[in-house]
Amino acid sequence: MEFQDVVRKRRMVRAYDPDRPVPPDVVERIVRNGLRAPSAGFSQGWGFLVLDAPDDHDRFRAAMRRSAEPEKWFAASYAAPLLIVPCSHKDAYLDRYAQADKGHDDRSDAWWPAPYWDIDTGMASLMMLLTAVDAGLGACFFGLPIDAIEPFKKEFGVPAGFAPIGAISVGYSDEPPRDLRHRRRPTGDVVFRGNWGQPASGD
Repeated sequence: MEFQDVVRKRRMVRAYDPDRPVPPDVVERIVRNGLRAPSAGFSQGWGFLVLDAPDDHDRFRAAMRRSAEPEKWFAASYAAPLLIVPCSHKDAYLDRYAQADKGHDDRSDAWWPAPYWDIDTGMASLMMLLTAVDAGLGACFFGLPIDAIEPFKKEFGVPAGFAPIGAISVGYSDEPPRDLRHRRRPTGDVVFRGNWGQPASGD
């Protein structure tokens, strides 16, 4: 499958065939490709919790239901054979950029223009999503309720320095095909050339 075809087919899938687990070799490929994502300073400040056993899914949903309003969150009710929880590790970046070759002599985060620990972990997540689609699977990146994060970390032994940025559900789609092209914002509204407000050509 060409990369353009993969991107064209990418959409968030929330309903999966409950009787079709993700083959172990596909799980390995999804994770392996995610680890090839770029990271600032090659810091690789991330960690990924892979859940593919029914009991582990039950534990995850139970942690999410400790939120004040669990009914509003897909995290508390998802049903997928595979879940990957990407966690960013800020300290890895502060440590890396305090090294001599980076020109900083302390671990301050004051000069960082954006939280690259979250950005890089997000890029790794996108690599996993694209790999899932390339393998003929459906996938969805979804958020976690903030007041359920600590119960989740305690339940699964996630170290204090790691912060989940969301979760990725993966499985064989059980949703009918949808065409969402009419909802996509025109390129001219979001892409500019030369100056902000000067639209680039394109649809």
